[in-house]
Amino acid sequence: MTMTSQDVIAVLGPVDRALIAEIIATGAEAEELAEAWAWVNSDEALIGEGRRLPNGKVAELVDLLSEDEEEQ
Repeated sequence: MTMTSQDVIAVLGPVDRALIAEIIATGAEAEELAEAWAWVNSDEALIGEGRRLPNGKVAELVDLLSEDEEEQ
């Protein structure tokens, strides 16, 4: 199911409308966004757990979220 702006805000908190639109445009699901958010905020811990690096939509979301973090 495609995410809504409310879904994005539920995972990320208050964010820029442009970022919300970009995230929704990926066609990702809320679970994928939550996983991407976890990677952006604690990649070393996830690698330490032996998780594979993100791919597909999760990787695309990680890129979007990382770009937003760098801009701030």
